[in-house]
Amino acid sequence: MKRRRSATAAVTVTALGLAGAVSLLVLDRLLPPPLAALERPAAVTVLAADGQPLRMFLPADERWRLPVRLGELPPTLPAALVAAEDRRFWSHPGVDPLAVARASWQNLRAGRIVSGASTLPMQLARLAEPAPRTLAAKLREAARALQLERRFSKPELLELYLNLAPYGGNLEGVGAASRFYFGKESAPPAISSSASSRPSSRRGRSPCWWRCRAPPWPGTRPAIPPPPAPPATGC
Repeated sequence: MKRRRSATAAVTVTALGLAGAVSLLVLDRLLPPPLAALERPAAVTVLAADGQPLRMFLPADERWRLPVRLGELPPTLPAALVAAEDRRFWSHPGVDPLAVARASWQNLRAGRIVSGASTLPMQLARLAEPAPRTLAAKLREAARALQLERRFSKPELLELYLNLAPYGGNLEGVGAASRFYFGKESAPPAISSSASSRPSSRRGRSPCWWRCRAPPWPGTRPAIPPPPAPPATGC
């Protein structure tokens, strides 16, 4: 009798698991992730005959994007990013259950949101579909992260994030940040740790400050001038 009950329970659990998997696959087909939102145009670079850059033009959305390949970056940069943002990136399926449990416990103890559990794929989902940070938005990000994990490899997801993460104003990706802040085409090892810190938003500054200045070319002094006072008129 006990064996029959155990067999029935095992069959029931297996059937429920298969039904859940099929349901997820159907939902994945019916509600695919917005991959087009992750395929953003890069800035156009005009080169001289000797290969030196002469001028750059922004795409229609006025964002500085200078895509780089993961293999072109010093290994310390993606390693530092993963260590700071998503320590179990290489092992979780898009959502980190341990991080969710930790954040839930910390938020419960504090009585307010003091910690998050966003993985890099979840942050990519937020970049593709910006929304206020609510519980519903977080659940959607988790679902989208699982979908992204099915469509991209881990190195591809890491490269996508490195090329789309905001680095202040209208700079997107480490390529644009490296060119603007350090005058380098890609982050050199000496600055990988600082360049891989959490991207900051500087939207409180002048709306002209980032849009009206091109990143410095290689060889220029990597100095960052102090922020100017907001202009009285528009650009």
